[in-house]
Amino acid sequence: MHILITGANRGIGRALADHYRQAGHEVTATARRPSEGEVALDVTDPASCAALAARLGGRAVDLLICNAGVYLDKGQALAEGYAAQMWADTFATNVTGVFLTVQAFLPHLRAGKGAKIAIISSQMASHTRAPGGSYIYRASKAAALNLGRNLASDLADDGIAVGIYHPGWVRTEMGGDSAEISVEEATSGLVARFAALDLASTGCFQTWDGRDHPY
Repeated sequence: MHILITGANRGIGRALADHYRQAGHEVTATARRPSEGEVALDVTDPASCAALAARLGGRAVDLLICNAGVYLDKGQALAEGYAAQMWADTFATNVTGVFLTVQAFLPHLRAGKGAKIAIISSQMASHTRAPGGSYIYRASKAAALNLGRNLASDLADDGIAVGIYHPGWVRTEMGGDSAEISVEEATSGLVARFAALDLASTGCFQTWDGRDHPY
């Protein structure tokens, strides 16, 4: 199986790449600023997406994991925070970046049989969780959820299943030290969710541990 992972230089993305490699799969791990074992991909740049797509040639992608994301507005104050550029930069990665990645690698997904797309969103995308704050991140993850649901409809006829996932509140650089679960727990759960994804469940919004999350 060939797996392409965005944002694989740290946190959950790196852990997923390590897991799949150890399981014997072919992994294309990408990062905006790649280190050893990763290839360059800026999901906000159509030219960067096109360059990596061309580099892959005709190779099929069996699982595309759209993991790249930013959380720039943590701790911002409503009265004077949330600058316009912060909105633009967040949506460029968390929403447009997902779309550009899927669009660029669509021929590679169609080249396989039963390909899957996994979009990492967040429980903060749900309208049922609105405690205030983090307006930009919440809005971007809600948009990623909406994008995934619509992609699921459009790609069903191609036999491509799309799942949207809350990875848990994970002890990473983004999640912080006080988060609820380890990277290892999140990774194990997500791997199981991706394996279970099929056309019968396409468009699902699920938690890392297999619960259906309200939209």
